Amino acid sequence: MADPKGFLTTGREVAETRPVAERVKDWNEVYVPGSLLPIISKQAGRCMDCGIPFCHNGCPLGNLIPEWNDFAYREDWTAASERLHATNNFPEFTGRLCPAPCESACVLGISQPAVTIKNVEVSIIDKAWDSGDVTPQPPERLSGKTVAVIGSGPAGLAAAQQLTRAGHTVAVFERADRIGGLLRYGIPEFKMEKVHINRRIEQMRAEGTKFRTEVEIGRDIDAAALRRRYDAVVIAAGATVSRDLPVPGRELAGIHYAMEYLPLANKVQEGDFVAPPITAEGKHVVVIGGGDTGADCVGTAHRQGAASVTQLEIMPRPGEERSTGQPWPTFPMLYKVTSAHEEGGERVYSVSTTHFEGDEDGNVQALHLVEVEFVDGKFTPKPGTERRIPAQLVTLAMGFTGIDQSNGLVDQFGLELDARGNVARDADFATNVDGVFVAGDAGRGQSLIVWAIAEGRSAARGVDRYLTGASDLPAPIRPTDRALTV
Repeated sequence: MADPKGFLTTGREVAETRPVAERVKDWNEVYVPGSLLPIISKQAGRCMDCGIPFCHNGCPLGNLIPEWNDFAYREDWTAASERLHATNNFPEFTGRLCPAPCESACVLGISQPAVTIKNVEVSIIDKAWDSGDVTPQPPERLSGKTVAVIGSGPAGLAAAQQLTRAGHTVAVFERADRIGGLLRYGIPEFKMEKVHINRRIEQMRAEGTKFRTEVEIGRDIDAAALRRRYDAVVIAAGATVSRDLPVPGRELAGIHYAMEYLPLANKVQEGDFVAPPITAEGKHVVVIGGGDTGADCVGTAHRQGAASVTQLEIMPRPGEERSTGQPWPTFPMLYKVTSAHEEGGERVYSVSTTHFEGDEDGNVQALHLVEVEFVDGKFTPKPGTERRIPAQLVTLAMGFTGIDQSNGLVDQFGLELDARGNVARDADFATNVDGVFVAGDAGRGQSLIVWAIAEGRSAARGVDRYLTGASDLPAPIRPTDRALTV
């Protein structure tokens, strides 16, 4: 146990954010650099080292949280990093982007503020990078087997790293011009600077993983050719089809999917553009969708100099305390104020868009909405609540509906889909096609980054077993976990 009295003597402290007036003028991460190091040892000491650590169950990766909390409390950063990497290939990603279901399951959280697990995690990995503890781990010998990984998001990268370290020759195919998937182009720089992706890619290259950018399987290389060339294939292409809003006026200029808007802002940071082709500068911006992607659009619009930002959500505003229907240790739906929301804008709940209004040139200029209530299993408009709000840029951030089938990937492989439009798989992550596996959102549907990494690691085990007859690779999701098929 770290500090036997830590949870009694130390209050919860979290990372300090930079002042709003300062951070909206740049694209750097919102947190004050180095603000965690003076406090993180004591924060780790709040961990009670429970007899039954529910945080393990709250984390899909099965992170060994009490163990690395203990090492962090003792400031043994090398040991802490080893324990952290034992279950997580990319803790610098999860430590910045994960909504921390582990903290919702923290036993201390029953009666006190939970341990700042996410802050401890990111402190450990940042310290590990600074001290040189993160090094390439190439395999001792090669198996002679080859694996193609389609997609370079967190699921694909995790699967590729695990399989490379197992001795297989792995190539990752990415249709974009850079590696990283939504980590690269869907996550704004102010949430995670891309240096964290870049140095992981270099580590993986040094281990032997090959990367092929601007190659779209199904268009540039057909499935049959890929299967002939590789002994196994992992599909980790994500669930990239954005949910649309089919209301009158949808065709107007200035209405974009979030994943049309956000990547262009990131490409400015990569040096591809001086200014983004789609910008919020000087415009009244409306973001439709109240989740994390919507918040990313809000923060991006602030930095581009929007005249106003309004975020709409069809669901009611969540409560600030757990509801009886979401008891500990489940992950509750709570009212959350992200760094983007701290920076300004208005959030409107329980509303639905009825139509868009355009100007004489075909550009969106306003959005019409109505308040709704949930009646008999559906959202029903409330008479007399219609109103109009100005909107010169609208981003649709309402989630994703499944894997992209327009490129022929699904049809060329002959993949079966489940009832939700995801690629069907068994408990070993194998599809109906021999030697073809699926991991991440492509098989699970839109989910969290921790689930993506967990699925990538688990799929790697299934592939390794397929190629060699057995596998020593760790996998957080075991073959007996029938929840995979639900």
